[in-house]
Amino acid sequence: MFAPTFARLIAGRLHSAWIALGVTFVTMMGTVGVRSAPGVIIVPLRDAFGWDVATISAAISLNLLLLGLVGPFTAGLMEAIGLKNTILSCLTVLLAGTVLSIFISEPWHLFMTWGALIGIGVSGGAMGMAAAVANRWFTAHRSLAMGMLMAANAAGQLVFLPILGRVAQDHGWRAVSVAVAVVVVCLLPVVFLFLPESPRAIGLGSLGGQFEATAPPRRAGNPFLLTLRGLADGVRSFDFWLIAVSFAICGFSTAGLVGTHFIAYCVDEGYSQVVSAGLLGSLGVSSLLGSIAAGWLTDRCDARAMLLGIFVLRGVSLMLLPYSGFDMVSLTAFAVFNGVEWVATVPPIVKLLNEVFGKDRAPVLVAWVYALHQVGSALAAMGAGIVREVSGSYVPAFLAAGIACLLAAWLVMRIGRGATVPA
Repeated sequence: MFAPTFARLIAGRLHSAWIALGVTFVTMMGTVGVRSAPGVIIVPLRDAFGWDVATISAAISLNLLLLGLVGPFTAGLMEAIGLKNTILSCLTVLLAGTVLSIFISEPWHLFMTWGALIGIGVSGGAMGMAAAVANRWFTAHRSLAMGMLMAANAAGQLVFLPILGRVAQDHGWRAVSVAVAVVVVCLLPVVFLFLPESPRAIGLGSLGGQFEATAPPRRAGNPFLLTLRGLADGVRSFDFWLIAVSFAICGFSTAGLVGTHFIAYCVDEGYSQVVSAGLLGSLGVSSLLGSIAAGWLTDRCDARAMLLGIFVLRGVSLMLLPYSGFDMVSLTAFAVFNGVEWVATVPPIVKLLNEVFGKDRAPVLVAWVYALHQVGSALAAMGAGIVREVSGSYVPAFLAAGIACLLAAWLVMRIGRGATVPA
């Protein structure tokens, strides 16, 4: 295989943990680019087919929901067939969805491609996989690694949204489907050639850890049952539910609301598709820095206090946006401010799950918590679309999300500090 050969070439100069991190980062960045594409095609699809925003939002909601609900089962599949094979399988499904989306002409086509296939496919770059890579390859700097992987969300928005926004405006929604299909085609060989299965597979220990001569036994059995057993471990813990509900509110207020409807909201207020996509993409600049900083801080600070500050600041900004005047200065400030805390919740969330359940069981539970995050995202994506159709405005949706964030701030401070499982 090429990965062990490449590891020997860089031995003594760079630990292969950073290569695994880089490959995972690129994969997540690409899948985020695909996942964010629906935000730039809401208006073009509405104009091309006459579909209302609620219908298009419902398909996007299915995408977000499946991304979350399939995530735990891909984590279970990872334990059965391995990390690399699981990611390659998900990317193959994603490629099928993006290619077929080029030919849609009916609402059910939209639900099948952008809703179902792409929602399932992007789970290969979801949070459970990131947690597995960070836990497997890093003993030292684990939260920093997780923060860097979450920065892929920001990088994906930064790189892809302005480009896809321009493509959608100049060439239509079909060209967006072609562009994201090409991205997936490029990701497949990168993962196949450069991602080792584990440090032990190439004769190394994790970064900051020792070489394990004996591989931990791969859990036998049906991967779906393994996933459900992981959930059973979590639901007996009250802290699990506090974390999960808080993270669901995180999804409600970010990917579901802002990530899906911010561009359409700006178009309602008189901005062009390209300018609106650029504003959302600029959120990625500060998010890139914020997620890395959050990882660094999580290695050194109390995770609960970090989550408290993030949710309070996010809630206030969401409630202020509709009354900000919607000029370019206020929108840019909103994008920068929200970017800093966009995925900054992830490193402290993962740290808390590692503390409570241990690093071996945490990836499946991270995936289940992320599933609740995506349930929140789906509710916001569909709910905000319905609110827009009924009231003609996105204002009630943004106010509701802000209030929900303040509730999450209260919940995270109730997470117990009892006995934990060593990570």
